[in-house]
Amino acid sequence: MERDRPTLRRAIRLPHATAMVVGTIIGASIFVQPSEITGQVPTIAAVLAVWLISGLLTLVGALVCAELASTFTESGGVYVYLREAFNPATGFLWGWAMFWSVHSGIIAAIAVVFARYTAYFLPLGDSGVKAVAIAAILILSGVNYVGVRAGSTLQSLFTLGKLLAIVLIIGLGLALGSRLPEHFVVSDPVAPALKLSNFLTALVAGLFAFGGWHMVTYSAEETVNPRRTIPTALMLGTVIVTLCYIAMNAVYMYVLPLTTVASSTRVAADAADALVGFGGGTAMSALVMFSTFGALSGIVLAGPRVYYSMARDGLLFDWVAHVHPKYHTPHRSIVLQAVWSSVLVATGTFRVLFTRVIYTEWIFFGLMAIGLILLRRRDDLTRGYSAWGYPVLPIVFIVSSFAIVLNQIVSNTAESVGGLSVVLVGLPVYYLWARGRYVRR
Repeated sequence: MERDRPTLRRAIRLPHATAMVVGTIIGASIFVQPSEITGQVPTIAAVLAVWLISGLLTLVGALVCAELASTFTESGGVYVYLREAFNPATGFLWGWAMFWSVHSGIIAAIAVVFARYTAYFLPLGDSGVKAVAIAAILILSGVNYVGVRAGSTLQSLFTLGKLLAIVLIIGLGLALGSRLPEHFVVSDPVAPALKLSNFLTALVAGLFAFGGWHMVTYSAEETVNPRRTIPTALMLGTVIVTLCYIAMNAVYMYVLPLTTVASSTRVAADAADALVGFGGGTAMSALVMFSTFGALSGIVLAGPRVYYSMARDGLLFDWVAHVHPKYHTPHRSIVLQAVWSSVLVATGTFRVLFTRVIYTEWIFFGLMAIGLILLRRRDDLTRGYSAWGYPVLPIVFIVSSFAIVLNQIVSNTAESVGGLSVVLVGLPVYYLWARGRYVRR
């Protein structure tokens, strides 16, 4: 009977949810390569402005997501919001893109980054890097398999650890760095003129560095009091990350010349070497390993809840919606994600999928904000939270989302069209699936 089926267990409280927001955003990028932003803008003030604006735009997206999360408390997050605002086909396309490329690709990419930094300490060849990456995916999938409490607790511990490390880096940078060094000039009269196109390119890179903020919404049915917990976690987490990113970049530019920051591919390690001498880079490599493993933990936890929700709606195989009778987790969805992400690592295909398709998630983010405006017109919905600044801020987010997509298409048309095609292939699949479902019924 339906009532005898095992259900998901509510175990995620505000600290765990906030840790998920912070932990999934802060991965390797802030420690490894802020050069993409610094190389586009010529002054310290402009660099800090990019990070601040990126954080504020992410906060606007979090406000949109917060209202939707307080309205719909089903697992699935963005998938549910798109389904409710538009139609099941739109939600299906989001889940399709997530599984085959965007989310699984992120898991594979971060696992490989973790493995490559592991190779700093162990003699790993290419096959060894792949083996370590796959092992990380399987271990974290196993942790999440046996309970959302275990997965969210692990996520919280890693997030706390990386936040303490960031505070330590900021403190050491300010204490040991040269006092007001000559290169740390916020307003430089001899700096080259700032071009709007370069600033926008840097802004896009900044927004991508904030990726993952929405994933806390996927596990709503496992969150205690989701109408309050998820909106609060979204806002707290986004503010924490924004402050960390601005402070970290300020320290980099305080310790190192701007030209060095712009050209470095391991800026945190270079800053550490400048502060404490040779060997600081080793500590930073360990920190990147720690940070990426923590980010991977939250991302592995989030994805299966979307596939579980889709299966429950009849848009995936019924067995994907099964909940483990002992652990109360969507265990088959977890296994499915682990297998496909491992395949992407083993074959190396995640690189193409990730670089070509990752931008397409911003199409869905823009649609999500449009959906918020549409859903405000429905009288049958109860909101636990109303987005501040409505409707101006959601419109700003809509414009920003589609500007990112347009920028990607204009700057790299061939790859963008290929990536968009991967997503659109899901449309005929949806209609064939839906048709077969109704025939069976």
